[in-house]
Parts: sequence; C-alpha cells; structure tokens
Amino acid sequence: MAATATRFRCLNAPPLRQASRALFPASTASRGFATEATSLEPPTKRRPTYFKDKLNSVPSFNEFMGAEDESLSPEDALELRTAMVGPPGKKKQITRLPEWLKTPIPDNSNYKKIKKDLRGLNLHTVCEEARCPNISDCWGGGDKSAATATIMLMGDTCTRGCRFCSVKTSKAPPPLDPHEPEHTAEALSRWGLGYVVLTSVDRDDLADGGARHFTETIMKIKQKKPDMLVEALTGDYAGDLDMVAMVARSGLDVYAHNMETVEELTPFVRDRRAKFRQSLLVLEAAKKTVPTLITKTSIMLGLGETEDQLWETLKELRKINVDVVTFGQYMRPTKRHMKVEEYVTPETFELWRQRALDLGFLYCASGPLVRSSYKAGEAFIENVIKKRKGVTILTDERTGMQKAVV
Repeated sequence: MAATATRFRCLNAPPLRQASRALFPASTASRGFATEATSLEPPTKRRPTYFKDKLNSVPSFNEFMGAEDESLSPEDALELRTAMVGPPGKKKQITRLPEWLKTPIPDNSNYKKIKKDLRGLNLHTVCEEARCPNISDCWGGGDKSAATATIMLMGDTCTRGCRFCSVKTSKAPPPLDPHEPEHTAEALSRWGLGYVVLTSVDRDDLADGGARHFTETIMKIKQKKPDMLVEALTGDYAGDLDMVAMVARSGLDVYAHNMETVEELTPFVRDRRAKFRQSLLVLEAAKKTVPTLITKTSIMLGLGETEDQLWETLKELRKINVDVVTFGQYMRPTKRHMKVEEYVTPETFELWRQRALDLGFLYCASGPLVRSSYKAGEAFIENVIKKRKGVTILTDERTGMQKAVV
C-alpha cells in the first residue's frame, strides 16, 4: 500500500520541464528589467587628411627648435606646478617640475665613451642607478679629464630600501666581484681624473658590510695614481665603528656619509636600519680616526622638514666637526617613492648655504640640482687638501687653468 501511494505521488507530480519553467520563468518574462536594445551606428570614418591637419595645427619641428627660450621666474614656474594630461575622458593631473629643475638629455660623445668604459669593465655608477639629474653635466665635459663619474662599488643591488632611492633592493644580492677593486682603479687611471668619488650600496648580508672591499679599492687606486684625491661616500656599516675606522685609514682624502634628512623625518625617509644618531657616530668616528680627513654629508630638502629642524641638524653636525655639507632638492624617482612635499626655490637654497658657512662649515654646496656626489664642491675641496699637504695652487688669470707647485 505504501508503495502504491508513493507511485501515485510520483505519477501526479508535475513534469520536470514544467517545474523548471516555474522556477526559472521564460526569458520573455525577465526582459522587462533589461534596457532597450539600441542600434549600433557604424563608426564614422576619418577623412584621409585628418592626421596631417592635426600636425599642421601646432608649430612645426623647425619652428619649435628655432624658438627662443623663455626663462621663467621662480614665481611663474611655481604657478605651473600642475597640468592635465591624457586622452579625453582619462585625463589626470600631474605635477610639473619648476623651470630650474630641468636638465638637458645626456647625448654626446664623451657621455658614450664613459658609458662604454664602464660597461667594458662591468662597473656601476650611482649616476645611472640613482637616476641623477646631473649626469649630462658630469659626464658631458669637453674631455674626459673634465668628467666626473661616481663609481658605485659592490654591485647594483642594495640590502636596504630607503623611500627616496631608486637603487634596486634585495635581501640576498649577488656576491661581490673580487676583480672590482682592480677594474675600478684601471678605469679611473684611464680617465686621468684628479678627484674621484666612490660610493656603494649597503651590504648588510656581509659580516663587515663590505668595508674590506671598499678599503681594498681605495688602496688599489692610490697604488696606481698616488696623487689622485679619493672621496668615499660610505654606508653606516650597521653602526660598526671599527669598519668605519678601517675605511678611514685606507688612504682616502674625504670621508662622506649622508644624513639625508632631519632627525624627525629619518624613520619615514630612510630604511629602518638607518638611524640619525648612528650616522652622526659614523662621521664622528671617521674624524677621530684620522683628524686630517675632510668629513662631508648631504641633506635633501623638500621632504617636509621645518627650518628649526634643519637648523638643529646643522648644529649637530658642527658639534662633531663635519667640514662640508651639501643641500639638494629631493626629486621623486618613481610613483612608488615618497612624494615631493615642496619644491624649494634657489633663493632658499642660497639662504641655507650662507647659514651653513656662518655656522663654521668649511664649504657648502647648495642648490636644487646639487647632489652629494656632484662635482660642485670638488674643485674647492681639492684645493683645500693640496694646501694642507703643502702644495700651492697657482691660477692663470688669462686661461683660468690651475697647476700645483710644491
């Protein structure tokens, strides 16, 4: 009986098709919620001369190249800080660079020669890795002896990730090149420079932070060219002052280590392993190890620092007898990096230069495009070092050429 009842219920159940129609209404029932169909109009064809007419509506290339440069005042340049770019419907606002921050594109024979030498010896420069705006100036001198290239030792990959720097980062960078000290000395001897700047990536993966490699490179350079002046822009070696002393005793002439910014902004600007007080100790240790060394540091402006913070930083540096300080404008390398808080005017840079000199610094290079490795102060520092060594610098008033007389 139970089986018959079950069969009866199955026979009288609605067919599967009807059930599905009940659950899912016909498509005609759901079309009431859809938008009305619109007829697609065929795309309009552009006239054959459209592109040509568009080109003719703007100045020609010859007119563009022949136009006179219209220099802008700082006030006018700052008024043009933003611009809308992009196709219709997708325009976005970008920040324009002030006029004083624009530099020529590097493209001349001397630039190419130096680049070829570097590639041939598998060397890196901070000029390229950090996208320095002065590369056309430093590499584009009339001859190689007028050029300056800051060699970056220990590879092109850093173990730290500062928020202003465009150098590649990795926890495990490639091993050191044992031939790099010799190759670096060879390249510099080819160029016939009187003053050279060496820097490096941070190598926290090495027990000594790369201090021995740095020291060996300086000693090789001095062996090949004893009269070449060497500036070493080093890291903090994780606060190991014995490593700082080792580099200071290598025979270099200028020990540089960058503070980068004021103490209050350091945790937000630099890698967490880089500390303001630790950097002060590095500069102090270098000076105590070899008192005749010129010590040097660099500070970026435009990160949001205040006048009081910057003034306190300068006083801290003078307490430990730092000789040279440079100020430059922070420029954002990519969208991943910190934004520029302010484009500092040339007049403000000049104001801080004068304040630094009044405070007792031996020399101060200050300007929007000044960088710690930039050649702006090298001629002055070179003269100071030679005078300390008992070398007299004579200048020909007619030609401006200098020569050293013992």
